[in-house]
Amino acid sequence: MGLWHALALMFRVPRRGRGFWYSFAIDLIWPLLALSARLRFRGTLPRTGPVLLASNHLSYADPVTVTAYALTRGRIPRYLARADLWQMPVVGRVLDGGGHIPVERGTVRARDAYRNAVDAARRGECVIFFPEAGFSDNADNWPSERVKNGVARVALETGVPVVPVVNWGTHDLLPSTAWFPRLLPRRTVDIVAGEPVDLSDLTSVDRETLDEATKRIMHAITELLADLRGEQPPGDSRPSGAA
Repeated sequence: MGLWHALALMFRVPRRGRGFWYSFAIDLIWPLLALSARLRFRGTLPRTGPVLLASNHLSYADPVTVTAYALTRGRIPRYLARADLWQMPVVGRVLDGGGHIPVERGTVRARDAYRNAVDAARRGECVIFFPEAGFSDNADNWPSERVKNGVARVALETGVPVVPVVNWGTHDLLPSTAWFPRLLPRRTVDIVAGEPVDLSDLTSVDRETLDEATKRIMHAITELLADLRGEQPPGDSRPSGAA
């Protein structure tokens, strides 16, 4: 995607339902993203109706790039994010105004995030999960072996489709150890969405079924990333589900 094309897209993506502060953040960050990265987007998302996106996680830039991707596909994404971010003056307003979902990690209120994600899905929202709940812990940037099963739980509870999404290049644009993105030369960032993961035969929400659904979702992400990278992941490193 050329620079001018990327900049022009900012004026053609959905605005209604973003909220003032979420829109403000998008309008502020979008030009910076277009100037610092060559964006290459592939794949489609349902234009209407509920959908869950499950993405790999390499960088703090991932929520920005996945947001940009979803917007270009006509969807306004909602995220699950650490509850303490709502306490930050500007970030908290963006998250609250954008209808995002706080996660009280390590507390009894952590279940509230699950219920709120279920409610968002049933309202027809596009809800984004990073199942690894952190950056990949593999040196070669394949998805982590242990992941959270939240997206699988919401999918099985609601019947909403799960679309695998992969980022590649965000770790070069904004390494996990860096405070600021690398602006020059412009880095290439690829985002690809695959076909919805087939969970149609999974009808219960017990631990065994959740693990199987999580395994399928992460397998789809890993396969999509392997295709994008033109490589195969290490033989025994396919992710397995964890609560």
